[in-house]
Amino acid sequence: MFGRNKTGGAEYLVVGLGNPDRKYENTRHNCGWLALDHIAERRGCKVNKIKYKSFVGQCVIAGKKVMLMKPATYMNNSGQAVVEAMNFYKIKPENVIVIFDDVSLDVGKMRVRQKGSDGGQKGMRSIIYLSGSDEFPRIKIGIGAKPNPDWDLADWVLSKFTSDELKLLKTLFDNANDAVELIIEGKIDRAMNRFN
Repeated sequence: MFGRNKTGGAEYLVVGLGNPDRKYENTRHNCGWLALDHIAERRGCKVNKIKYKSFVGQCVIAGKKVMLMKPATYMNNSGQAVVEAMNFYKIKPENVIVIFDDVSLDVGKMRVRQKGSDGGQKGMRSIIYLSGSDEFPRIKIGIGAKPNPDWDLADWVLSKFTSDELKLLKTLFDNANDAVELIIEGKIDRAMNRFN
């Protein structure tokens, strides 16, 4: 792992939000985990060590030391893991990129934001609440609205993606990988122009 000192420590965190149990695999709510796995694979990084209540791995992106994180605290407590790692490495919120699902975007759509409210996403709410900041760059991955207003939102976000939707997501996760690189390069405006 990276050390804590200036020369060896992680400079950025890239966090994919999701839930750890097998029953949540390939569900809409685990979009952040799926995206992070894809980014790790693209970069030849294994996210398999357990630290900071998360699965973590490290890689270099745009010349910076980056820790990839999948909090294993369950979605609603994601902030516990993220803030623990931020405190250890002395990383400011602007250097923590959070990837998560968004029901207000169609599957296949993505939004990059520099900062802002949690937008009703409880993992993001936990991170903002426990860190005391909303200055986190974030990548929101569309999971689609409930197909029927009578559906319970929890049932919808915990439903599985169809095989066609998973194909769409592969391209989207490539875009998320590119957006992460642009953000780390300090070019978030370019990422927003390109992907929003």
